[in-house]
Amino acid sequence: MSLHTRRSFLRSTALGGALSCTVPSFLAATFDQLHADSADRAIATPTGKDAPILVVLQMAGGNDGLNTVVPFADDHYHRARPKLGLKPDRVLKVTDTVGLHPALQGFRSLYDAGQLAVVQSVGYPNPNRSHFRSTDIWMTATDSDRVSNVGWLGRYFDNACPGADPTVGLAVGRQSPLAFAARKPTGVALENPDAYRFADRDEPEEGEMAGSGKFYRQMNANFDDPSLGDPANAGGTVNSLGGSKSMSGGSPLDFLERTALDAQVSSDQIRAIASRTKNQASYPSSKLANDLKLVARLIAGGLGTRVYYVSQGGYDTHTNQVTSHQRLLTELGDSVAAFLKDLAALQQSDRVLLLTFSEFGRRVAENGSGGTDHGAAAPLFLMGSRLKPGFHGPAPSLAPDTLLKGDVKFQTDFRSVYASVLQGWLKTDPNAVLGGKFDPVPLLA
Repeated sequence: MSLHTRRSFLRSTALGGALSCTVPSFLAATFDQLHADSADRAIATPTGKDAPILVVLQMAGGNDGLNTVVPFADDHYHRARPKLGLKPDRVLKVTDTVGLHPALQGFRSLYDAGQLAVVQSVGYPNPNRSHFRSTDIWMTATDSDRVSNVGWLGRYFDNACPGADPTVGLAVGRQSPLAFAARKPTGVALENPDAYRFADRDEPEEGEMAGSGKFYRQMNANFDDPSLGDPANAGGTVNSLGGSKSMSGGSPLDFLERTALDAQVSSDQIRAIASRTKNQASYPSSKLANDLKLVARLIAGGLGTRVYYVSQGGYDTHTNQVTSHQRLLTELGDSVAAFLKDLAALQQSDRVLLLTFSEFGRRVAENGSGGTDHGAAAPLFLMGSRLKPGFHGPAPSLAPDTLLKGDVKFQTDFRSVYASVLQGWLKTDPNAVLGGKFDPVPLLA
């Protein structure tokens, strides 16, 4: 079969709609790479047994930082929030002037154990109050007046993880985040391990093709298979797709075949690890907790992932903030505390650093609907056993004449936090990843 005919066959069958909706997104991205020079990429699977691991937790929607890390001794805070402001006797006090929201018992336990770092007043110059645009800025680590289709973690994969298995980055969810977008597609996304596979049934469901799992295994079998007919030559017999071994090295189809093999190996590996590894801690009942339970199992099982990505939505609290924020922060604090307890029991604590981010904070003043509107700077959290715990960076000033159009001004650029993580934890040059020099915050012990 010629390259042209075989490519047509791929597109008209497996690549033209035969994939289950559960197939990892990185495979679809290979269609755009058929013309690229990435065909000679060697596939290597790191063991992951000793490498440091970063877990990124997105608090989507714009978390209200002032009611998360509460400046209870600041009169400006109480004047701006006569209804939403938390009274000193309600907060979980960690200093003489600052406390945590009462729902963050889990974070308080981590703080007391020396496993919580709080970076204050984090943001970026010329802040954007759009959810979508500000999220993109955080995910790409670019200036607010620049647009990029490559994420900061994608640049880390490109610069520091050449030849790595696609599972070097794993997002728990339906799609891979922009932060993972790389020049050479990598990273996978899944909602649960059992769904992370090619469809393999005689009567496919909508969007699937019968026997597609077998198809992808045959894709790499390197034997003649008369059952795979050439759609352009009805009734004829052709070599299996493994026949491309005779083609010149570095062809686009070689790249696709290796990617298909990669996908199947990754799928089998993830499901095997997730099924054989058991959690050692009790988690609350929530989606975030379930996602972190899965991450803990995959870490303990030795999956070669360097960066995991999980998210929790709902932080856009324009109305009825008291109830929703209480629920969200309870879920967050209890889930993360259980996750770190689990890692300790699984003897993985020293390998894992957890970083949170939200696209922006909320305005200093409460609104008339029992909530807060889009703001700018806010606190950021890191958790782990190898941190310099406590507070880092200047505390937010709430005096009206120091605000930026009613918002907390940023005093620590979020890319300085990224620089700390890249240099001190992932052991790579942050300048190459961030495209500029940002002074790292001294966060790691």
